[in-house]
Amino acid sequence: MWLHDARNPLLLKNADPRVRPRGGPASPRRTKESPVMPDTSHGGHTPRPSSQGGADGSLALITMYEISKILGSTLNLERSLRDVLNILSSYLQMRRGVVTLSDDAGLLEVVAVTGMSLTGAREGEACFPLEAMAEVTGTAMPLIIYDMAGDPRFTKYAAQAYTVEDDIQSLIAVPIKTTTRPFGTLSIERHRDGTTRFQFEHDVRFLTMVTNLIGQTVALERKVAADRDRLFLEKARLEKALPRPEKPLTGKVLENVVGRSQAILRVSAQVRQVAPSRATVLLRGESGTGKELIARAIHYLSPRADKPFIKVNCAALPENLLESELFGHEKGSFTGATSERKGRFELAHGGTLFLDEIGEITPHFQAKLLRVLQEGEFERVGGNRTLSVDVRLVTATNKDLEDAVVKGEFRADLYYRINVVPIFLPALRERREDVPLLAQFFLDKYNEENARSLRFSEAALDVMGHCSFPGNVRELENCVYRAATLAQQDVIQDFGLSCRHDQCLSATLWKRRGTGKAIGGLAHAPVTEADAPDPEPSDHGWDFPDPTPPPSCDEAEPEERARLIAAMEKAGWVQAKAARLLGMTPRQIGYALKKHDIPLKRL
Repeated sequence: MWLHDARNPLLLKNADPRVRPRGGPASPRRTKESPVMPDTSHGGHTPRPSSQGGADGSLALITMYEISKILGSTLNLERSLRDVLNILSSYLQMRRGVVTLSDDAGLLEVVAVTGMSLTGAREGEACFPLEAMAEVTGTAMPLIIYDMAGDPRFTKYAAQAYTVEDDIQSLIAVPIKTTTRPFGTLSIERHRDGTTRFQFEHDVRFLTMVTNLIGQTVALERKVAADRDRLFLEKARLEKALPRPEKPLTGKVLENVVGRSQAILRVSAQVRQVAPSRATVLLRGESGTGKELIARAIHYLSPRADKPFIKVNCAALPENLLESELFGHEKGSFTGATSERKGRFELAHGGTLFLDEIGEITPHFQAKLLRVLQEGEFERVGGNRTLSVDVRLVTATNKDLEDAVVKGEFRADLYYRINVVPIFLPALRERREDVPLLAQFFLDKYNEENARSLRFSEAALDVMGHCSFPGNVRELENCVYRAATLAQQDVIQDFGLSCRHDQCLSATLWKRRGTGKAIGGLAHAPVTEADAPDPEPSDHGWDFPDPTPPPSCDEAEPEERARLIAAMEKAGWVQAKAARLLGMTPRQIGYALKKHDIPLKRL
């Protein structure tokens, strides 16, 4: 038969009364996502969801709205899932929550948690039962555990929670899926505290809607990643299939560009081909490879040569000043704006705008810049008049933009907008035959500036030709100027170079940093076995030894109690401060203090 509840207008189908909760220890039940039976223990009427078990329609709608905003705001999946769990923590009075997703091998792994350490959950310290979650994905059915302490699969996991002695912990797990088989789970842990079965069923329906949104987001993220990998493989295949020139490239290098190597000739040919067009150019290369010089060459070889060439270093200005610098501002738009000021886009009208270090701009400003690149329109800061400009854009960066897009630090649509014609500038170690020419060029420049007539010996040029110069042309220029300044004779010998006296600044920098990652866009320095630095420090900035494995679930309790006492003492025995230190809520730290029988001190 069908029942209608006047307080909660849902059509509910009566089902087998055996599934109703009875006295005694609770047992795990699986539930369907279809309409549920009423709880007749309250006089035959279905109770209205309380703030513990569920919210009214407006709160549920607001919560779903906030979750949809989070899932659609970034490509950083782990961060967005963690934010979703934090919202659910407030909405469902949730203590701990876990999201698991299947990897390439089909095995579930923890990707986001709240109320515990992500590292501890992944390494098994939290004793989270992935086997039980695998049952949820295998059956594609939600799972409700009314008392985790009474279920052998969840006993150890329940013991890791911050609870009072007589607290009953319940768990709800819902599969994450789209139109295919489930590929993950969303589980939350709640305090039972008189919660009715209907309220658990209400939570299951709500969590199912949340997992539908998560499923679509995960599927989209995986599709984007697969397409990106496919494009990279296709690009590599096409580059490999391109016919190699049988003869070396010939031709003249660009004006003011020193070199005769094949690498610099290839760049010169690309610049001459690209310059006459209006296409946006992205200059890629390590720091010190001469990206601004190439940008100027593109401008002066283009039909816009008689128009302005405006350059802006995006990393040199904070976001608010960068917006005013590029778009200009109206009089009185902010403190200090005593007059109207044109921005760099207006000043570059008809010419070329060079945006150096474009990879350093914030995601918020990236959206503003994208509109100008797409529409050619913008408004000054504090103004409402739309201005149109005709600007040829050249950008440069030493940052790995592809990695930044994957991490959600750089907008994918802006990446595609500026990466129309990429030109990769070679590092100096890839054009060693140009080192003597560049060294002589810088020495001639020094002689002219300082009225001297210095020259290099063959031995000195040979030493510099074998240096990798991780700082590229800029480092070579500094090396030449340093040697010329300290030279006491007209001929600079090899023993006059800093590297011959262990005073090379670049070598000192690399020995202190290690061999892991590039520094500020510089290259990797070659390190011999004898000069190899210490191992790379860990992500948190410290390099502690790890002689013992992490504690097991049975050994973690004394360490947890000691950690609580240390946090309370540091916070002056103020629970709210200690909670912030441990990343907990005041209620959670209250449970923890009771669990470990830690008496409060009055200072």
